[in-house]
Amino acid sequence: MTMNMKRIALATILSFSTAMFAPVATMAAAAPPTTALTVPIVGSGGGGTFAGTFQLQKFATQGTQLVAVGLLSGTLTTVTDGVTNVTSVLKTVSLPAAVIDSTCEILHLDLGPLHLNLLGLEIDLSRVVLDITAQAGAGNLLGNLLCGVANLLNDPSGLARILNSILDLLR
Repeated sequence: MTMNMKRIALATILSFSTAMFAPVATMAAAAPPTTALTVPIVGSGGGGTFAGTFQLQKFATQGTQLVAVGLLSGTLTTVTDGVTNVTSVLKTVSLPAAVIDSTCEILHLDLGPLHLNLLGLEIDLSRVVLDITAQAGAGNLLGNLLCGVANLLNDPSGLARILNSILDLLR
């Protein structure tokens, strides 16, 4: 790898990491303290119904899976032989979490028609659509680099650390 290619690769990585973490630093300065993220949970099955909430506490990994760890609280209502039973639930649980759309699409640019008149020189440009997709694989140096940068958050343990940092900033 030539020195110029190394500089380009380093500049690309630095610019993507700066773009990724700069909004987090801005959120830390501007975000007022809030309570934990709470999600309502309702459902039925197995002869009963559940109504309650899931209070997100942190993100973690179990093996290679990213999970959301939190406190599940609510009531489980069952009917057995005509008798209604209500049970309170308060338990720490781990729910699977996923990163959506982990492709190597780098850029989609859609420019409409353009007409310029520059001191008597007229330029007409029809609609232009530019799609750049990185192709990873053997011998695809730039594609491998850009796919790696685009998929930085696909590592569950790294993603869990970043999400926990964001949660800490929001509290």
